[in-house]
Amino acid sequence: MWEYSDKVQEHFINPKNVGEIENADGVGNVGSIACGDALRLTIKVDENQIITDAKFKTFGCASAIASSSMLTEMLKGMKLEEAKKLTNDDIAKALGGLPKEKMHCSVMGREALEAAIADYTGAILPMAQGEVVCECFGVTDLEIIRAVKENSLKSVEEITNFTKAGGGCGKCEGRLREILVETVEGLAPFPVGMKKEKRMTTLEKIKKIEDVIEREIKPTLKKDGGDIQLVDVDGDFVTVSLRGSCAGCHSSRTTLKEYVEKKLREQVLDSLIVEEDK
Repeated sequence: MWEYSDKVQEHFINPKNVGEIENADGVGNVGSIACGDALRLTIKVDENQIITDAKFKTFGCASAIASSSMLTEMLKGMKLEEAKKLTNDDIAKALGGLPKEKMHCSVMGREALEAAIADYTGAILPMAQGEVVCECFGVTDLEIIRAVKENSLKSVEEITNFTKAGGGCGKCEGRLREILVETVEGLAPFPVGMKKEKRMTTLEKIKKIEDVIEREIKPTLKKDGGDIQLVDVDGDFVTVSLRGSCAGCHSSRTTLKEYVEKKLREQVLDSLIVEEDK
């Protein structure tokens, strides 16, 4: 389970500036619900080029909500030229840090800000002119190169953490490695003769979890009148809902940890953590 700072928890539980500005001067839309994260940022700019108001609407996890909330708080009263210099690292630091697997949420905030400013000024975003590398999440080579340079990324896994590229079907991992080698000075290609360990993608992980639940866990629980439903998979954190006789059972915690979690760790990934949906 992720370790969130007090600031992240504060902005997730009580997010600031939720909503949309009417007749906004700039609107930035990034991500998509289909990809799991989406953000709409609206800003108001006065005659002195100062951002007087900022609001957001987002579909995403706790880190996405917290990053968006913090971003709007940072923007209010800021000069437009200063806002252009904000980085995803600035957002993450203001939140007291983010789990490495959630850094893409701060990147999404920065991208929404750039899109809103571009909408206000009439500029064309250079990142949008790149070649799409990750079709699952619509990430371009220019976005990946920028993330690598700005955040000193050294692995494909880090690229996924910051951009989500490679977190879907995994077909683009080879291209991500090529971009990494081309961008980072002194980084060697994968050593010849060394077997490459294939990283399980998010989609592969979900499919394997679903398969184990349907093939082994459900039939066992149904023998005693119980049932189980997969609710969410967030990194190594698996949320399920117990149904039938299992729901509200005094031994449900034991069932989750000693049977469901153990079975998924054995057959999918040994770092999985299973919790019940509340």
